[in-house]
Amino acid sequence: MKIQIYGSGCRKCRQLTANAEAAAQHLGIAYEVEKITDINAIIDAGVIHTPALGIDGDIRVEGKVASVGELEGLLQ
Repeated sequence: MKIQIYGSGCRKCRQLTANAEAAAQHLGIAYEVEKITDINAIIDAGVIHTPALGIDGDIRVEGKVASVGELEGLLQ
């Protein structure tokens, strides 16, 4: 599974990354994290509000830091 984190690399982006990694590890899912910081790539993905999280190219969270529990539900 590929988890994409869209954003500038700010504190919220780092927290979303940490939460996503914790959720994937808790579920025992093999994953790869890709951090997308290029503004043009973020816009091309259709993201309006960062931080955002994509799962295999599908934007699932936008404009907030989802909790580990929320992310576990999205990753299942």
